[in-house]
Amino acid sequence: MPSVRPARVPRTYGLVAASLHWTIAAALLANLAIGWWMTASLADPAKAAAAFRAFQGHKSLGLTILVLSLVRLGWRLTHRAPPPPPGMPRWQRAAAAAVHVLLYGAMIALPLSGWAYVSAGWNVGLDQPFAVPTLWFGLFHWPHIEWIAALDDAARRSAAFRALATHQTLVWAMVALLAAHVAAALKHQFVDRDGLLARMAPLPKRFDEAGREAG
Repeated sequence: MPSVRPARVPRTYGLVAASLHWTIAAALLANLAIGWWMTASLADPAKAAAAFRAFQGHKSLGLTILVLSLVRLGWRLTHRAPPPPPGMPRWQRAAAAAVHVLLYGAMIALPLSGWAYVSAGWNVGLDQPFAVPTLWFGLFHWPHIEWIAALDDAARRSAAFRALATHQTLVWAMVALLAAHVAAALKHQFVDRDGLLARMAPLPKRFDEAGREAG
């Protein structure tokens, strides 16, 4: 009988997954900073105009994160991930899997809640209608969520308050998840020294199920 070669498994996530990972990470950190600065600056008359301009950039970056996160999720579901380091305790594997699931959920839900807020066309701070179009980095108009925009004033006001509250809650959830993710990565890199962090580098090497390098 012909011998069956062990299935090859990736050592790293590869170029596409790594590029999406680091691009989304940079965009998330930038948008969190923009969002906090923008929120703090809106109440300052001297900074209000700049904060309003930053609002368009914040929306554009958030929508970009949404699209890239959906692409990344699709890629992850259709491409095999590298195995965890040998000897990694089962509880750590379960915790890592849970954090990854929650991160994917937050990366999608956070911009969706922001999109819902702007679609409502209601300024929660001033408690009045405030319909502002979304221009993706000034290049083209990004449509609002039609069924939210079509609601009457009372319903749009209610939707705006709920969406913004959800958005703010998700911001803090994202911060906590990112902190846990980074702390775990640093632990593996500097304490366990098991090479887990290097899996997100786009290296071409592949290993068989026994951990031996495949040709």
